[in-house]
Amino acid sequence: MGIFDRLSTLLKSNINDLISSAEHPEKMLNQILVDMRTQLAKAKQQVAASIADEKRLHDQVDAEYKQAAEWEQRAMLAIREGRDDLAKQALVRQNEHGVHGQQLEATWNQHRAETEKLKNSLRDLNDKIEEAKRKKNLLIARAKRAEAQARIQETMSSMSEKSAFEAFSRMETKIEDNERRMLANVEIDEEFSGDKLASDFKVLEKGAGAASADSQLLALKQKMGMLPAGAPASNKQIGAGDNSNDEIAHAEIEEPPEEQKKS
Repeated sequence: MGIFDRLSTLLKSNINDLISSAEHPEKMLNQILVDMRTQLAKAKQQVAASIADEKRLHDQVDAEYKQAAEWEQRAMLAIREGRDDLAKQALVRQNEHGVHGQQLEATWNQHRAETEKLKNSLRDLNDKIEEAKRKKNLLIARAKRAEAQARIQETMSSMSEKSAFEAFSRMETKIEDNERRMLANVEIDEEFSGDKLASDFKVLEKGAGAASADSQLLALKQKMGMLPAGAPASNKQIGAGDNSNDEIAHAEIEEPPEEQKKS
């Protein structure tokens, strides 16, 4: 498993744990970014180590080729001095360094290609973290909006419940009952306590007020033509019943006309 494969697995594990246990989106996102930056720092260290290995291999390749060139110069010196035996040994040493240099160069080329891949992966990881940082504020805003909508929905749901309104209605009914009971107590106190004569006169005054209203009603009916014109309004009251006996008694006590008195 490569460096970034291990980092990706670790990041996914940490993020899944955070999402499962998160209660506050903003804190969760901030923690994820912290973990990402931590893993990025570790990845940078790994890539830096790989680059250092690549440079060391490159230096070893150069050293081997340099050694091969030096042994070639020594072989040429031995030939000029007539020492073919030393020249052969120098050429053998030259070949050894040359072969070793070629092997190291192949290893270096392969390692350099892998290092370039690591650099590109590191750039991609860094770009993704920067993108996540830019998206964080947007995600936080969306999370807060979702929380606000949830609170509104909860408020609307509580407002739609009948329990509070039913309690309010029961309280209103109770207050009205208390008011009626208070009025009944006042009425009882007025009727069965205090000056009885004053209470009787209050009843009479109420009746007089009603009689006055009856007279006004008869006058209005006469004005509207519903009763004969000139009909005495005081001789009859609405709802008074049959009062013919009172009229007869009133006729008996009337005095005779003046002409009858003279005769």
